[in-house]
Amino acid sequence: MDLARTEVAKAAPRKRGSATRLGLMALPVAFFAVFFAYPVAAIVARGLKVDGAWQLGRIGDVLAQSDIRHVLWFTTWQALASTALTLLIALPGAYVFARFDFRGKQVLRAVVTVPFVLPTVVVGTAFLALVGRGGMLDQLWGVRLDTTVWAILIAHVFFNYAVVVRTVGGLWSQLDPRQEEAARMLGLSRFAAWRKVTLPALSPAVAAAALMVFLFTFTSFGVVQILGGPTFSTLEVEIYRQTSEIFDLATAAVLTIIQFVAVGAILAVHARTVRRRETALRLVAPETTARRPRGAGQWALLAGVLASIAVLLVLPLGVLVQRSFDTPDGYGFAYYKALTSEDGGIFLVAPIEAIGNSLEYALAATAIAVLIGGLAAAALTRRNTGRLVRGFDALLMLPLGVSAVTVGFGFLIALDEPPLDLRSSWILVPLAQALVGAPFVVRTMLPVLRAVDGRLREAAAVLGASPWRVWREVDLPMVRRALLIAAGFAFAVSLGEFGATVFIARPDNPTLPVAVARLLGRAGDLNYGQAMALSTILMVVCAVALLLLERVRTDRTGEF
Repeated sequence: MDLARTEVAKAAPRKRGSATRLGLMALPVAFFAVFFAYPVAAIVARGLKVDGAWQLGRIGDVLAQSDIRHVLWFTTWQALASTALTLLIALPGAYVFARFDFRGKQVLRAVVTVPFVLPTVVVGTAFLALVGRGGMLDQLWGVRLDTTVWAILIAHVFFNYAVVVRTVGGLWSQLDPRQEEAARMLGLSRFAAWRKVTLPALSPAVAAAALMVFLFTFTSFGVVQILGGPTFSTLEVEIYRQTSEIFDLATAAVLTIIQFVAVGAILAVHARTVRRRETALRLVAPETTARRPRGAGQWALLAGVLASIAVLLVLPLGVLVQRSFDTPDGYGFAYYKALTSEDGGIFLVAPIEAIGNSLEYALAATAIAVLIGGLAAAALTRRNTGRLVRGFDALLMLPLGVSAVTVGFGFLIALDEPPLDLRSSWILVPLAQALVGAPFVVRTMLPVLRAVDGRLREAAAVLGASPWRVWREVDLPMVRRALLIAAGFAFAVSLGEFGATVFIARPDNPTLPVAVARLLGRAGDLNYGQAMALSTILMVVCAVALLLLERVRTDRTGEF
């Protein structure tokens, strides 16, 4: 009798858990259905539906074109190469930030995230100054890398370095180092202990970071367009060309479908393989795992990571700052002063107002992304899930792998009539930005949530704790750090989002990336200088915000 009662007591929390999971999924599913699936479906239908009939034969016609097949092949292999190169260069950085304590660490962590929010058109211009005709490499050694795939790959590392450092390093800093030390005491070498103990624990975070890097490079637009020239083109570049230049919505719709199917297949494989590697981990407060480097080897590793950050990240940023002060009359603040004057040819307001607009949009988008992503991550925490929940896991990542051009254009087409007439509403921009920020919240929080021993939740539930109390008492103390990291990522992504925002931002409320792109699109030293000045301001705003987040996070780590 007692055994039966015990089984009933255990079954009740499981039923409540399933109902809670479905409840948590409801809002994220509705959000992605209305603000992602519906706009994308609308633009695909606009391109492939003629007189009420679907023209599906157009798919075969597009795939039969050799130039389209070449674009698809280049898109895939450059994304794979970019992902591998980013992991190779950034994983040592993740280790250094997770395990080493050194002066200026918080500032440097904020600095490495700044490239991730810069508009791609700005970064492409900066890299042209480094590797193009008359650039630094050309002047010093006569070497040019523009219009080569190497320029594209290096620029992708520049963008995505922070993804690996913050996603993998966030979990790495919470892994108990005593587990690896115990393996070494049993006779394993340092590398063997890392490979057999630490690497399996890190594999979900590494896979999540690799997935995000791949999706961003698979849909690369500005970098390829500027640095690749006419030789290289990704699906995203081709979709933009077919939509904005040729006005061939049918071909653009087919390419969107191809991109969607490819990304969906990748996400399905990722969800299946990562689940097999997830295990409960022993997590500790991050301040207990970081220490000053010991020995020549660790100091050499720190020096190497700092050198790679200086060359790959700081140098391009320095070029932007230098150009923002380099006026025809010498170095000065002329370009910054020009930002305070209205220019009716481009904006209805002074360009400087884009700063306030971007901050307001980013804060709203971050709040939405944290809410949607947090609910989704909580729903996906339990491992005993069916195909529906695994499909939901993959669905959350689709906005990162679908053309931002398609999403932005779809907003204009789909959300223009009641009950979703939002084209004139300010909330449209944060909604588009939150679509990109929410997957980062999920991917950052999920490895930590799933690493929590499920028996702790079950014990709390058996003792009568409600699902909310289980979350507050068991999950929240562990996930608080990851939540702050996720919020920082969402804020940074929102500040720099360009692909969708450029379609929906109103002329009287431009964001910083949109303002920069519009200034770069006009000839003249003044417009170019103002673009560099706005880019520098964007870097500073992002760095300050991330530095503040680092301080808040550090102040609260004692609560773990």
